[in-house]
Amino acid sequence: MANSPKSHLRETFSSRLGFLMLSAACAVGLGNVWRFPFITGKYGGGIFVLVYLLFLLAVVPVMIMEFAVGRASAASLGRSFHRLEPQGSHWHRLSGYSLIGCYALMMFYTTVSGWMLAYCFSMASGELSGLDQAGIGTYFGGLLSDEWRQILYMSICTVLCFGINALGLRRGVERIIKIMMLALFLLLFILVVRVLFLPGAEKGLSYFLLPDWQRFQAASLFEICNAAMSQAFFTLGIGIGCMTTIGSYYAREKSLTGEALWVAFLDTLVAVMAGLLIFPACFAFGISPDSGPGLVLITLPNVFNSMPNGNLWGALFFLFMTFASFSTVIAVFETIISYTQDVFALSRSSSALLHCVLLWLLSLPCALGWSLFADVHPFGGESTILDLEDFVVSSNLLPLGALIFTLFCSLRCGWGWDKFVAEVNQGDGLKLPLWFRGYLRWGLPLLLLFVFIAGYVERFVGK
Repeated sequence: MANSPKSHLRETFSSRLGFLMLSAACAVGLGNVWRFPFITGKYGGGIFVLVYLLFLLAVVPVMIMEFAVGRASAASLGRSFHRLEPQGSHWHRLSGYSLIGCYALMMFYTTVSGWMLAYCFSMASGELSGLDQAGIGTYFGGLLSDEWRQILYMSICTVLCFGINALGLRRGVERIIKIMMLALFLLLFILVVRVLFLPGAEKGLSYFLLPDWQRFQAASLFEICNAAMSQAFFTLGIGIGCMTTIGSYYAREKSLTGEALWVAFLDTLVAVMAGLLIFPACFAFGISPDSGPGLVLITLPNVFNSMPNGNLWGALFFLFMTFASFSTVIAVFETIISYTQDVFALSRSSSALLHCVLLWLLSLPCALGWSLFADVHPFGGESTILDLEDFVVSSNLLPLGALIFTLFCSLRCGWGWDKFVAEVNQGDGLKLPLWFRGYLRWGLPLLLLFVFIAGYVERFVGK
């Protein structure tokens, strides 16, 4: 094995709640709100939810693997393969994959997170009051093309979140994430209760939750499976070592299968509650829900403007969205910092400062993608730098990273099944059944290859 630099004293979580909240923070993100409700409504409501849950359970083992690799090695991916790989093997050469993946994700995610903060301020100040959907679209277009506002909100996100990470695992990350995630669930609950009492809200509930075979059969099986599989896979935040880092801080009192299922449950709970918020609100005011960022950034502000005290409800919604996005950023930043501590033995504060500067610089192309780099169209048409960076992460780094974990934990030339399952089943709680070995060895890799190929089909063939 490769020699590691002088090790630092590794922090641990102060409680199981801290572990679950940081894991959920990494999983819960913007896709839970602006993609899951839309595709559920599009592909048949309750029928699609069942398909989605099936695929979600199919990829949860990747999260279990990341947790196990981190906990067994007590290190981020920067050193975990070094410590667990067989003598003479070369899995450690893939360690840099984690840092590349986290950087590629944050190069656009910090900009999008900045949008949530901008909308929160604009809603609270009344800047969006009285605007119809066209007016809100004009506001959003102005936000995108204003390079200084884009840089400002991206900078706030980057500096603030790295500042929280610099405080330490327990004093900064764990403490703030607990507050953010508990506030996130509370805000979402309040918003759901509010919209469910709107006249006509029951039509949105029916559209979202009741099975609709007509909508389900209107799409091809490949399209439905691709939508369900990609949402299930990408919502868990797996493939680039974030869950490895989180697992490295966790004690062995609990087995990892049950913990991963708890994280998947919390992630799904947020996605379902988002649907319970979005569809009743849209149907109550006769507004057809849109897909992608337009759902959150153009359609929903118009809905809130139609409600009494719309500024308040809109501000609360975007505060919820800010917590959802910022908590993910903090979780990924923690992976970046932990990697640097493990590999280069830098202090937490030095690592935070170094990566804050580097990531801020590398986030500028996306932030300026609608102004200075407005003529850059990587995929032709109206595509942007954000589209390119999202494709690199979502369709390449995440599925390939998950495949690396799967092979490392299931092959004898890697960590191997026996050592993997022994680590997973340590502690109280649900155990991973031994018959699962065949699925991890053959079924899961094929599923991950499907995700990888489907991403290219969707991007270059399906359009």
